[in-house]
Amino acid sequence: MKAHVSSILLGVQDMERAKRFYTDGLGWKIKNDYGISVFFESDGASPVGFYARDGLADMVGTSRDGSGFSGLVLTYVVRSEARVDEIMVEAEKAGATVLKPAGALPWGGYGGTFADPDGYIWSLGYSAQGTDQPYAE
Repeated sequence: MKAHVSSILLGVQDMERAKRFYTDGLGWKIKNDYGISVFFESDGASPVGFYARDGLADMVGTSRDGSGFSGLVLTYVVRSEARVDEIMVEAEKAGATVLKPAGALPWGGYGGTFADPDGYIWSLGYSAQGTDQPYAE
C-alpha cells in the first residue's frame, strides 16, 4: 500500500447536526449529499465525508459503540498563528469543544485542538520551521 488516503469517512450520530457544524460553522461546501452519506468539496486533498455511525459500523464489520480516545486525530496545518486562532474561534462558535486552547507547542510550533460534536479531534497547527509542510490552506 502507498501512504495515501483516498477519502476520510466519519461516522456521525446526527447527520444534520454534523452538516450544520461543518457548513454553517466552518464554511465547508457540500459536493454530494446522498442522504445516507455526504461528501465535501476537497480542494484537491483527500475528500472528507460523513456516514451514519450505525451504517458505517455495519459496513466495516464492527460495533458502533465506543468510548474514550479512538487513536485518530485529524491534522490541519495552516500558514500563520493568526489563522490557527481564527479557526479555533470559528469551531467553538459552531459548537466544538476546545480540548487544548491555541498556544505555543513544546516542539516550537503553535496550535490548538478541538473536538467536533461527534467527538472527532482536530489538531490545528502552524510552524515556521519547515517549508514543505502539508498545508491545508
